[in-house]
Amino acid sequence: MTARVLFFGAIREAVGESEMKLPITAGTNVTQALKAIAERFPKMPQHNVLFAINQQYASGSETIHDGDELAIFTPVSGG
Repeated sequence: MTARVLFFGAIREAVGESEMKLPITAGTNVTQALKAIAERFPKMPQHNVLFAINQQYASGSETIHDGDELAIFTPVSGG
């Protein structure tokens, strides 16, 4: 099983890629996926990171399923 991971903004700059395929096992949640991604990309910031599954904001406890899209980005503000 795999999930498509998209990196945006400062996260994309830190990891040097815009997307990757992440192997997952049944029951993998967002927090576990982020830990696996951080092991591959140690320069990825671990704080102030937001994420979405299939274009819906996620809190971290949601389970990722085969074929899901996980987006990782930093908070943005405008004015």
